[in-house]
Amino acid sequence: MKLSVKRWNALSEQDREHLLARSEIDIDRVTPQVAKLVERVKAEGDSGLIAITRELDGADLSRLGLRVSEQEIEAAAGSLERRVKAALDYAIENVERFHAEQRPRGFPVVEVRPGVLAGEREGPIDSVGLYVPRGRGSFPSMLYMLAVPAQLAGVARIAVATPPAPDGSVDPACLYAAQRCGVHEVYRVGGAQAVAALAYGTESISPVLKIVGPGSMYVAAAKHLLHHVVDVGLPAGPSESIILADRNADPWRVALDLLIEAEHGSDSQALLITPSTAVAEAVVELIPELIDRVPEPRKSYLRDVLTGYGGVIVAESIEHGAEIVNRFAPEHLQLQTASPWETLSLIRNAGEILLGENTPFSAANYATGPNAVLPTGGTARTYSAVSVRDFTKHSSVIHVTPAGYRDLKDHVITLAEYEGFFSHAEALKRRDETL
Repeated sequence: MKLSVKRWNALSEQDREHLLARSEIDIDRVTPQVAKLVERVKAEGDSGLIAITRELDGADLSRLGLRVSEQEIEAAAGSLERRVKAALDYAIENVERFHAEQRPRGFPVVEVRPGVLAGEREGPIDSVGLYVPRGRGSFPSMLYMLAVPAQLAGVARIAVATPPAPDGSVDPACLYAAQRCGVHEVYRVGGAQAVAALAYGTESISPVLKIVGPGSMYVAAAKHLLHHVVDVGLPAGPSESIILADRNADPWRVALDLLIEAEHGSDSQALLITPSTAVAEAVVELIPELIDRVPEPRKSYLRDVLTGYGGVIVAESIEHGAEIVNRFAPEHLQLQTASPWETLSLIRNAGEILLGENTPFSAANYATGPNAVLPTGGTARTYSAVSVRDFTKHSSVIHVTPAGYRDLKDHVITLAEYEGFFSHAEALKRRDETL
């Protein structure tokens, strides 16, 4: 395998678009298949879910049932190695510390005018479904990244859906994390069918008000189809990353870090952007040997990504490279430059921004505290990382005193009449009349 170095200014606009493409664009290709799964779950409920899980995951849930029992959760937690539990506890504690600062703080009220009082009351969403993928590995990290902010927000019902292994079991580390983070329900079902079950409900799974969590293009397509039924949260599809590096970057560390997000799957995306031809060529030389050391199936994922939705781009300058980054709006961005805090000022669009060579994507994926569930598909232009705020809503609260009412009355009448709303104005004009 030999990677090529592409010079941005030598590429046609079509080539640039191809290089900056991402697999989420392909969801149209799977939408008809996903639509059939969604309708099947809606019509058949539990029986449809069990049949689809047998067909797609090879797991027979007819005896086990869809919901993971408390006994299974206890047993799974007890089966984990002590060091795995310690690592999970360490990471969860860091995520809790960071997200605790996002919790609602009081009920601030502003006196907009004398006698006109307004504020916002923040409260938890009643129920949420957390989608935790498994198809290419086990992801307890995704579970606690979702469950910690939901629990801190005070959500009354937190349900997790995650694909089962062929024997119907759920990853024990996920179950331990669920227990540790206060999850109320865990269901052994994944894919588009899990999204449909959480949206519509079945005999065993009550519907939720919001679904949050990353997934494959099939999960992304299901969310797209069901956005009118349930709040599907931020777009979190296949993984994508960019490293922006200058001539001071260590090619060895850049090469190592370029593979991190790429190994999630063949539909991931990974780019190196640098103004340094020397760094670009050195990284290209290192990549094949690094990939050869990776066990399957991740070796194939890496090869697919770096010859498909990935590569190495030479920009004219670090500023030019930053503009390419802003155009792409990646999920993950790492700045390996001599002055990353200065480079940070050039970045407008990214789900997360990691500064310096000691902050690889894997560190942030697990244990630095901020959330690793991030907007994909270019939506980092308007969306933010998952936080406590994703699990709360705000109600405006307004109180007007008699003095405040007298102050605003005539202005409201004038505006209502200008817009042609007779009853709006009449309610104030005749308010002091008695029957």
